[in-house]
Amino acid sequence: MSLTGGYDRAMTALYRPRLPVWAQDLLLAVFVAFMQVQGTRQIATQEQFDRLSVVGVYAHAVLLVLSGLILVVRRRWPLQVFVFEVATSVMYYGSGYPDGPNWVGVFIALYTVTAYGDLRWAWVVRAGLVTLVGGWVVAAVMYPPDIGWLAFRIGTATMAAVLGASVRMRRELAAEAQERAERAERTREEEARRRVDAERLHIAREVHDTVAHAIAVINVQAGVTAHVLDKRPEQVRETLRTIELTSARALRELRATLGVLRDTEDGRAPTPGLDRVEELAGLAREAGLDVKVDVAAPPRELPSAVDQAAYRILQESITNAIRHAGPARVTVEVQYQPSDLRIRVTDDGSGCDGGGGAGRGIEGMRERCALLGGDLTAGPRTGGGFEVYARLPLADAA
Repeated sequence: MSLTGGYDRAMTALYRPRLPVWAQDLLLAVFVAFMQVQGTRQIATQEQFDRLSVVGVYAHAVLLVLSGLILVVRRRWPLQVFVFEVATSVMYYGSGYPDGPNWVGVFIALYTVTAYGDLRWAWVVRAGLVTLVGGWVVAAVMYPPDIGWLAFRIGTATMAAVLGASVRMRRELAAEAQERAERAERTREEEARRRVDAERLHIAREVHDTVAHAIAVINVQAGVTAHVLDKRPEQVRETLRTIELTSARALRELRATLGVLRDTEDGRAPTPGLDRVEELAGLAREAGLDVKVDVAAPPRELPSAVDQAAYRILQESITNAIRHAGPARVTVEVQYQPSDLRIRVTDDGSGCDGGGGAGRGIEGMRERCALLGGDLTAGPRTGGGFEVYARLPLADAA
């Protein structure tokens, strides 16, 4: 029931007709001008009016009307309107005009300047208040019966200033809350974009590693086929079989990698890991490399991110050896330390043009290590050949 009532009140407030701000200020200014003039005529005694000259009779009315109508621009120039109200009030009381509700415009201007004015000019507001209160004190001394009105007006002025400061504070808090909400929304959008970019980069790495390795093996085997086609035709069948298996394996990995772009989980192949190192070595041997693998059994189950990254680093390193090392001996070492996994792939080949540490494949390996808090070095060896060394922390990826 309370929820329904709250909804009804919210909808009523939403569709309630509201005047524009300028129209509201115009009506308020006309009302204050009328009330100050008419109220003074009702409260002041005939004796007070009899003491005025003809000019004074009209002058006091003009001051009351002006101090009311000036409120029409109170939101646009709050400080100037407040100064005008103070000057008008001091002039009014200093001239000995009849007392009455001629303070309404001052209080509204004081509320406006504290609620909407520039606080850098706060000293002007204080000076105006001191001047105004001084004028009221002088008027109370000149007319002792008005001492009670003095206390009332000072108290009302204080309430107007406090109310204006409260409105300003609420508005600033609302603006700050809105800014925080917008900043949080921007942060969420940036985080979403960052995750999308990271996923795209991940997919790009997977596609690169899978395709590059398969193409490297297929390229070598195709070259072998062309070379032995006439001399040893019996070897052609075996080479073509290797090409078929390599391409089929690459297609399965690509299908699994690109499956993340779909909503369904069906049909995805398991993520490759270090349990397939011998498979990589076998393909390298078929491509003409002498591969030695030294991988001990893991002391515990590896985090999936480390397992996958290690496999991709080995795959890229062996692919580079197939491409650039030529007929060479390749050594693959995987060491399990208490806090990290260390991988070393070395070859004694002579082709280092594709290494040099600047290729896209090596850059991708470095990015994989960096994402897991590890590091990777790659470059020519002193005695010839090429070496890739990677360290992958286990604790951060767990």
